[in-house]
Amino acid sequence: MPPNPGSDLALYVHWPYCARICPYCDFNVVRDRGRVEEQAALVAAILADLEAQGSLTGPRRLASIFFGGGTPSLMAPEAVAAVIDRAGALFPSRGAIEITLEANPTDAEAARFAALSEAGVNRLSMGVQALDDAALAFLGRNHSADEARRAVAVAARAFPRLSIDLIYARPGQAVDGWAAELTEALDMGFEHVSPYQLTIEPTTAFGRAVARGAWTPPDEDLAAALYETTQAVLEAAGFDAYEVSNHGRGEAARSAHNLHVWRGGDYLGLGPGAHGRLTLDGARTATVAHRGIGAYVAGVAAGTPWSERETQSPRDAAEEKILLGLRTVEGVALADLATLGRTVEAEPLAGLIGDGFLVVEAERVRATAAGRPVLDGVLKALLV
Repeated sequence: MPPNPGSDLALYVHWPYCARICPYCDFNVVRDRGRVEEQAALVAAILADLEAQGSLTGPRRLASIFFGGGTPSLMAPEAVAAVIDRAGALFPSRGAIEITLEANPTDAEAARFAALSEAGVNRLSMGVQALDDAALAFLGRNHSADEARRAVAVAARAFPRLSIDLIYARPGQAVDGWAAELTEALDMGFEHVSPYQLTIEPTTAFGRAVARGAWTPPDEDLAAALYETTQAVLEAAGFDAYEVSNHGRGEAARSAHNLHVWRGGDYLGLGPGAHGRLTLDGARTATVAHRGIGAYVAGVAAGTPWSERETQSPRDAAEEKILLGLRTVEGVALADLATLGRTVEAEPLAGLIGDGFLVVEAERVRATAAGRPVLDGVLKALLV
């Protein structure tokens, strides 16, 4: 039985700047072109937003902090420290907490790793994406494979916990080559691996290229073989698939911040376009910050940082909890499914269990090995 997130509060900070926009990315990002004054204004707005949202939530305990983006390793270490210090003052934690920052493995950013560690970051999530120069060029990355290897070595000296992001199902990728690439990444000493199948979003440069026939993603059979290879290599190396796209070497290696979110815990979303989930006046509330940097800064100054604020109905909150929870090895409580009128005796839950896609254990439902690769379909059938 997983722990209850209780009244603990996590913090997500979105830093939208990137040195280069990757062709597969559909996140809220902009080019980092020396926007010094704009970035200083954004840091001030994030700190002010943190204070304002803290006054709404009241006294809470800080569960974790996650700096995402964008490329938060481009963020000034003193700005990172300021956010960490302010969050700790507003929301005293119960003890040491996980503070994660996403980083690109360039030489320039690796030079900041020691300062980011001193600022309070204790877990680095490295967007290596590939260890092959041709693949990195195709993915639009601004680092080479050797540069990534050097950055990993620097990170290992600066941070006690390291995670790596990798992208597979690239055009022309072979199963054996992917297995070797994944094995090399594991040999670098990462405790956590997030392997993502390349997804083609229509609004991205890749989406437009595929639409005009410039290149074709791997077919379903090859994509499935690459997925199965990913699971086999990681399992053989002692990694648990505790979420569909996240593998940790033992429970201690799992991302505390992500687990807090997947379990339905409250979290503040700070920065342009950041999403949050808060319990306000006893109701689960979904928030979305203004997407544009200028709009967010102005919104914070005006006391209106959110472009959207919606009180979720019990049904909407339960659906979201199920959508997130079934992605994890913990699954969801039967009581949450009962909120939607789903019982093990009736369709569609009974059929999904009977077909071997879901299993019930200790009053919880989780996806099986057969259900995880087709989880989107399972969730659609369950929540229709």
